[in-house]
Amino acid sequence: MTSDQQVAEEDVAAVTAQLGRTPRGVREVAHRCPCGLPAVVQTAPRLADGTPFPTLYYLTCSRLNSRIGGLEASGRMREMTERLAEDPELAAAYRRAHESYLAERDAIEPLGTGVSAGGMPERVKCLHVCVAHALAAGPGVNPFGDEALAELGEWWRAGPCAHP
Repeated sequence: MTSDQQVAEEDVAAVTAQLGRTPRGVREVAHRCPCGLPAVVQTAPRLADGTPFPTLYYLTCSRLNSRIGGLEASGRMREMTERLAEDPELAAAYRRAHESYLAERDAIEPLGTGVSAGGMPERVKCLHVCVAHALAAGPGVNPFGDEALAELGEWWRAGPCAHP
């Protein structure tokens, strides 16, 4: 289940309950929901069998995942991608998010690729990745993750999304 770092058993149980399956390649909890459960985990750049896994930050909160799915279904990714072509400052900020993502992943283990995740930096392909990155890195790093989080509001208000 884990890579080169130890993850507490209660966190593994929580992530398993959130995902409905045992997580793979988890290095650490990268962000906790205000309810205390993991919301984002950092994963190893390669799975235990050597398979490349370029998604450094993986969103585990099932409630947040569902709410982001609603944004994706409403066409927000297409609108965000269109804005990249129209707004050079936004495009530059998104490119910096991509570069930050690559630098963090490569510091763990270089994959020899310029591919990050979620379509960065050319398009918004997956808001789940953008939000996971924004939660793990903090505000001001991934503009579309920050934007989606602001739009979603306090997803945690109803309490834990899972009961491990």
